Amino acid sequence: MADHDDAHRIATEAGALLLEIRADAAAGRLDPSQLKDEGDRRSNDLILRLLAESHPDDAVLSEERADDPSRVDAVRTWIVDPLDGTREFGEDPRTDWAVHVALVEKGFPTAAAVALPARGMTLSTVSPPQLPPAVDRPPVLVVSRTRPPAETEIVRAALGGDLLPMGSAGAKAMAVVLGEADVYVHGGGQWEWDSCAPVGVAAAAGLHVSRLDGSPLVYNQLPPWLPDLVICRPELAEAVLAAAASASAG
Repeated sequence: MADHDDAHRIATEAGALLLEIRADAAAGRLDPSQLKDEGDRRSNDLILRLLAESHPDDAVLSEERADDPSRVDAVRTWIVDPLDGTREFGEDPRTDWAVHVALVEKGFPTAAAVALPARGMTLSTVSPPQLPPAVDRPPVLVVSRTRPPAETEIVRAALGGDLLPMGSAGAKAMAVVLGEADVYVHGGGQWEWDSCAPVGVAAAAGLHVSRLDGSPLVYNQLPPWLPDLVICRPELAEAVLAAAASASAG
């Protein structure tokens, strides 16, 4: 359980630091124009230091440092996003931003944590969240508040669902884990650090996770890029994938 504990602890500590930085900006101790850059930099420094202390022999892929291609040959690679949803972090009091920490082995996250600091929670594989029962309502699909992909609207129309705009990819995925939404569909590509930890937590909670064509998500690749993904309640997976397939065929 050490890997799971460390993912949870490191994501939580980084989240606490980000809340401190946000408070400093609100109190005038930090120039608000520096808030987002300071958050990215200091959260990254903390995560890299904590990983070096606890897992010195593991490879690391972080959004906030240059990639070392040798990581693809490592048995264990940590994939982290020190501040997912930097725009939302800079818009106090928004809560839809996150910290992602995940360990990838054989192409898939085996330990993962997503901290939602402004909501006071960290969801992780140390104690996988229990998926709430289905709610009698039209399916809710989370969608980017700034860059909504066409695929989401196609799936929404097929399911007769509703859209819920949100910021961070981690916040969107955790909304499905928490039962606040039912489907997260993304097309147009994402970096691996955008989805790795959220996918690890979602899979541990019993959600369906895959590419839009139903094939497995594979991490720690060169380049670290995923064209698309689906995270959804298992009972909706067949309908979501069929809608996505019809969109591709069209």
